[in-house]
Amino acid sequence: MSLAVRFSEYGTPDVLRVVDVPPLTAGPGQVRLAVRAAGVNPIDWKILNGFMRQVMPVDFPAGLGSDVAGVVDQVGEGVTAFSIGDEVLGASLTPSYAQSALADAAALVAKPASVPWEVAATLAGAGITAWQVLNKLKLSAGETLLVHGAAGGVGTFAVQLAVARGARVIGTASESNHEQLRSFGAEPVTYSTGLVDRVRAISPRGVDAVLDASGRGEIPDSIELAGGPARVLTLVAFDAASTGIQVHMTEPGAGGPEALRNILALIEAGRLQVPVAGTYALDEAAAALAVSQSGHPGGKLVVLPA
Repeated sequence: MSLAVRFSEYGTPDVLRVVDVPPLTAGPGQVRLAVRAAGVNPIDWKILNGFMRQVMPVDFPAGLGSDVAGVVDQVGEGVTAFSIGDEVLGASLTPSYAQSALADAAALVAKPASVPWEVAATLAGAGITAWQVLNKLKLSAGETLLVHGAAGGVGTFAVQLAVARGARVIGTASESNHEQLRSFGAEPVTYSTGLVDRVRAISPRGVDAVLDASGRGEIPDSIELAGGPARVLTLVAFDAASTGIQVHMTEPGAGGPEALRNILALIEAGRLQVPVAGTYALDEAAAALAVSQSGHPGGKLVVLPA
């Protein structure tokens, strides 16, 4: 038996319990991991609260988490990329707030020894999403990207990946996050009324593309600044699809390993930072989700099951 976080009804983090679960067995193309760290993402508390039940229903008892980093301790039939003892990271098939998890070998990459477990566990969800949206926006060197929610999970990766591509980045965020954004290579501006004027003050011609990761209602301003909706993309404002902007849903497996390898290379080169705001034991998962749900974690949150 091993331990895992489970919930038997939708609700607040208080409904979470740490329970014994039966051993997992790796199927064809899969590996089993001894989980060293699991990343916490907003979708986790949205699933827990039942906000996602129409599109992501769960069977109770259910678990949480898909970002994972761990050590391979069982290899399924047909897997040749990894062996027992390998340290890996990526996306899990089974809930990652657990001591053990299954993953498709094709969704994992090797973890460099220089990358800490708590950082490795934060890369798959937000990092791959940021990589996908920059590709969808066709962002290239010399262009200007406006990122709303630039200090958030996806925003943090998007800003740094865009800078690494040679783009200029303007990021909206609360003033308390401006210094961090500058350290990432972005030019910060505040939210709220007058946004168009503030952006034009530093970029008179507007911007080439916009990533909305905040959902604070900036879509009309974004379309104006980008000169139209074609290169405005949102992760959250689904009700704005009628404006002609792009609405992105993360595409599981789409370029995941490629994205992760590029992100890891940037981390090792000192060109991408992953702020970790807090680490939590398995029995503290409820506290991690409460901080995430507050909307102001100040960095990535990580559950450490071991």
